[in-house]
Amino acid sequence: MMPLSLQPGQVKLAQLAEIYWDQPAATLDPGCKPAVEAAARRIQAAAQGEAAVYGVNTGFGKLASHKIAPEDTSTLQRNLILSHCCGVGPAVPRRVARLMMTLKLLSFGRGASGVRWELVELLQQMLARGVTPVIPAQGSVGASGDLAPLAHMTAVIIGAGEAEVNGDILPGAQALNSVRLEPIQLGPKEGLAFINGTQFSTAYALAGLFEAWRVGQNALVISALSTDAIMGSTAPLRPEIHTLRGHRGQTEAANAMRAVLAGSEIRESHREGDTRVQDPYCIRCQPQVTGAAMDVMRQAAATLEIEANAATDNPLVLEDGIVSGGNFHAEPVGFAADMIALALSEIGAIAQRRIALMVDPTLSFDLPPFLTPDPGLNSGLMIAEVTTAALMSENKHLANPCVTDSTPTSANQEDHVSMAAHGARRLTRMVENLAYILGVELLCAAQGVEFRAPLGTSAPLQQVITRVRADIPALAEDRYLAPELEAAKQLVADGAILRAVGTPMPELT
Repeated sequence: MMPLSLQPGQVKLAQLAEIYWDQPAATLDPGCKPAVEAAARRIQAAAQGEAAVYGVNTGFGKLASHKIAPEDTSTLQRNLILSHCCGVGPAVPRRVARLMMTLKLLSFGRGASGVRWELVELLQQMLARGVTPVIPAQGSVGASGDLAPLAHMTAVIIGAGEAEVNGDILPGAQALNSVRLEPIQLGPKEGLAFINGTQFSTAYALAGLFEAWRVGQNALVISALSTDAIMGSTAPLRPEIHTLRGHRGQTEAANAMRAVLAGSEIRESHREGDTRVQDPYCIRCQPQVTGAAMDVMRQAAATLEIEANAATDNPLVLEDGIVSGGNFHAEPVGFAADMIALALSEIGAIAQRRIALMVDPTLSFDLPPFLTPDPGLNSGLMIAEVTTAALMSENKHLANPCVTDSTPTSANQEDHVSMAAHGARRLTRMVENLAYILGVELLCAAQGVEFRAPLGTSAPLQQVITRVRADIPALAEDRYLAPELEAAKQLVADGAILRAVGTPMPELT
């Protein structure tokens, strides 16, 4: 795969998605090199000067009043990295770690961090040769930078820590040596430049966003299948309704659902003479709910695209001096993560109500109880529905905001923090929960449509059912279902359903 050349400050969301999904190597446009090197020279000069410059010739945080001798600046930076390697918990997934490394490259490329170009080159070579630092996922509060996780990333660069190479976990220096790279001794401010920043939180938030959008697209397809399963009306999908409101997500959701339902024999069979005046909200209001969730995700995406292009360490090298600020505070990322979490929770909440609708014979327009052909002797999808209720409830709890949960750290120097790191990390769990919910809905809807035979659904939705049945047979007698729920979830998570339906879905940008 060819490396992806990136222009710092101008990277688009589509490029970030490509980095996440395809994991190409990334390089900075060489046009940014002069600005990077000029900032590094100014930091070197400051380190030799008499004036105290935070993080260059002083201690850190509450220790900023301690002046550091020029000959000790390299030791200061190495000590900073080693002392901050205090992360715990499971390792960050490889694709998230590589996105995190790329985001750090982009931050350095703005020419305000004061790091030498040699560090940029090493980071680029690590991406190109498959050296991925082992980064514990827990330990950041999302202010003063994602300190612990970024320190673990940086440890490999100085020959410490651990990294994965070709599936093997090796000590940092050995990992570099295995691909003919060498550790670098940090200069003034360079350790601080690496660990001050929001790249961990932003990488996880982007990962959550991209995964959430995919499951959101699935929700439109699967809800259309559910609509046919309960012989619901397509009248609420008429474009005039959504044009009168004007929200992009709602309009696009309705258009997508209308397209995949077009040509359904089931729909045509009850267009006249249906005694039901209106369908429940979980059918009728699907464009309004999932469409609104998509709009919320787009708002979060705009924030995260800006953040991906930002210089977020401290201090920053400006035209008129080296100035301390607070760009490392991840509040924008925290808000974006909370928005995505709300969207995930709501998509799951309305999906769960559709599942409940399909298994209930009093609401499903004559589908058999729990979608089994022999109810009583068989329980069918009864407990699969209960599982989705549990997952829906879990996502509701996880959707509570994280940015409001600040706590002081570092001897009250860092007295307000964003909690963006775990706000972004929790999206991974929420996406997985939602994929399970939609997987169960997929099984229920496919089963329900098959009960309508000899009437058939639309051609696109029949392709979806055919894809499901390639892995999961229709449910006749009760059987051990857990592996089938896992398989259905995977069809949602890996995009198989979207490929099967063959109909364009709304795009994130």
